[in-house]
Amino acid sequence: MTYQMNYTLPTELLEQIAAEGLEALPELIRIVINTAMKAERQQYLRVGPYERSAERQDYANGYKDKTVTTRVGDITFAIPQVRQGQFYPGALEKGLRSEQALTLTLAEMYVQGVSTRKVARITEQLCGHAVSSTQVSRATAQLDESLKAWRERALGECPYLYFDALYIPVRQAGQVRDAAVFIAVGLTSAGKRVILGLSVSLSEAEVHWRQFMQSLLQRGLRGVRLIISDAHPGLKAARQAVFGGLPWQRCQFHLQQNAQAYVTRLEQQPEVAADIRAIFNARDRAEADSLLAQTVSKYAQTASKLADWLETSIPEGLTVFAFPESHRRRLRTANGLERLNREVRRRVRVVSIFPNEAACLRLVTALLMEISDDWETGKIYLNLSLT
Repeated sequence: MTYQMNYTLPTELLEQIAAEGLEALPELIRIVINTAMKAERQQYLRVGPYERSAERQDYANGYKDKTVTTRVGDITFAIPQVRQGQFYPGALEKGLRSEQALTLTLAEMYVQGVSTRKVARITEQLCGHAVSSTQVSRATAQLDESLKAWRERALGECPYLYFDALYIPVRQAGQVRDAAVFIAVGLTSAGKRVILGLSVSLSEAEVHWRQFMQSLLQRGLRGVRLIISDAHPGLKAARQAVFGGLPWQRCQFHLQQNAQAYVTRLEQQPEVAADIRAIFNARDRAEADSLLAQTVSKYAQTASKLADWLETSIPEGLTVFAFPESHRRRLRTANGLERLNREVRRRVRVVSIFPNEAACLRLVTALLMEISDDWETGKIYLNLSLT
């Protein structure tokens, strides 16, 4: 049973917003969040106000004030309470981890003396007040503990496993370098996507990828049937060392892009792309192999390097044909992980250059925690019961 609460903003508040613009935003946020928390408590109680029901699991017990620092300043919310004390509204906490991590990252840049005036202004806008080194140290320790616990949490069965990396500028020893952020996404037995882990390193060398993959196994990852990724040398070598006995699906999207490096004539690119697409869209592996042989023969004389590349590389993108047809659309590429990477880049862009690897790891972890929570409570990504 779902309980709903209707709420209309007071006319005086609407008039205040119209007159003051953003100055009235804190009050609007306070009312909206308070209303959401009250509705959430009602949902938790499983009974409406003044109603009697056998489904009731607790009783409302007033409110407790809590002041939260937000991007628009300090706001005091009324936290709904219950008698047995087993309820806390997720409406307030959602998104606070990433906002706190962003605030700490910018503040850390300021404290370490590597920030600009612009960063200092952004920090004050986010915090609503100046941030001291003592405040940063205390808050950082608390946040890092929870983020580390999430990165090291126990894992379970994930039939399908995706790997990818993105690069984020980090300052090291007075120089700005691109740090590689390794990300692993799994598809659980329930068909939900989950972010399994991440790691930050200053290169995509095999040793770093291998350490990251081994850490997933040490945390209990099991039941993997297929790995989907691109063919980066470091990733590929680490995968063979750690998951050597498992099938590998090379991302078909990346294969399409890689093929263009072997096409010498610009006008030939659409034709080559169409030929490769026909192979990937074949009904089964036998038809795909037949189309591949025809395509290799087609370009053997006019583009021998392309033909050689097609013959050796395209089969790495055909592993998906050994899996149920209903699963293939989700398994043929790592595009879902690519979209995740774009979202991370968009949200860390305000920082520009991280002062160190720890600051980068802190903010990206908080963002991925938030996204993974949304995935796990959202719709099924792939129905594994369909074969």
